[in-house]
Amino acid sequence: MRPTALVSVHDVMPDTLPAVQGCLALLAQFGITRAALLVVPGAGWDDAGVAVLRELADAGHELVAHGWVHRTAPRSAWHRTHAALLSRNVAEHLALDRSGAIALTRRSRNWFADRDLPEPRTYIPPAWALGRLRGSALREQPFPVLESLRGVHLRDAAGAFRFVSLPLVGFEADTRLRAEVLGKWNRLQLRQARRRGRPLRIAVHPRDPELQLGQQLRAILGLGWTPISYASLCPVQGTAALCA
Repeated sequence: MRPTALVSVHDVMPDTLPAVQGCLALLAQFGITRAALLVVPGAGWDDAGVAVLRELADAGHELVAHGWVHRTAPRSAWHRTHAALLSRNVAEHLALDRSGAIALTRRSRNWFADRDLPEPRTYIPPAWALGRLRGSALREQPFPVLESLRGVHLRDAAGAFRFVSLPLVGFEADTRLRAEVLGKWNRLQLRQARRRGRPLRIAVHPRDPELQLGQQLRAILGLGWTPISYASLCPVQGTAALCA
């Protein structure tokens, strides 16, 4: 049986669309013709850009809500540390309180409906940083599937959320140090996916094919994956959780 993967292309914005389409062409070379597209709603979309998103959705790609503007200003020591080590000032939720985080998710979802795009069922915050969007706040936000760095949160029929740990690989390494650390992380995550028999999350950013881990990206894509959607996670994992 071929291994399964959640393949996603991040940071889909008007100015990244050419690079995003290049990533989709690269995925297609490895037999991956459908991916989750992480759309940044507040990035200044015009009608032509929205039409491209509609075409991509019609082609079978899954539209996923990805924050609002994909940038923020750190307001705490933790946020500044997070920005320096990981997020580089894109982790919007770390600058928001509980009500602000919930409001952002609702605004993000409504953007798709207002433009007659398929309503996303999955929300992935920039840099996978949920911030205050935890505990009871999960019930108040509108998405049945949310993703964080360690895995996914799935809403069951009763409205409660269950966490499922899933390995994750990424390739956004624009320095030698990042490439070394992230390359080792990816090898570890790939081993965990094989050992645990769970889907591997393969996260591709628009510039990744040209960055320092481009070769590792291609090597992992070439391992023969069966792509699955975020909406299919519950039965795949065999949990009692059901996406409402």
